[in-house]
Amino acid sequence: MLPQAIPAVLPGLGNYLIAMFKETPLLSAIAVVELMQRAKIIGSETFRYLEPITLVGLFFLAMSLAAAAAIRALERRLRTPSG
Repeated sequence: MLPQAIPAVLPGLGNYLIAMFKETPLLSAIAVVELMQRAKIIGSETFRYLEPITLVGLFFLAMSLAAAAAIRALERRLRTPSG
């Protein structure tokens, strides 16, 4: 039963994973506080806030794109011939 159910639920779980990455900064969860705090500390030491905060944003963008690509590849691999 489980091997047949995985391809059917994978798109929904993948969408949930990507939404979690995108909502993380809004919810201040999963290491966002630490990353943003470190970026603020670096910015306050150097008076250059743009670079560290941009790097944090690029990090989350890269993680989101990598997760989306992994989910897409997994969906292609598990796609059934009928669907």
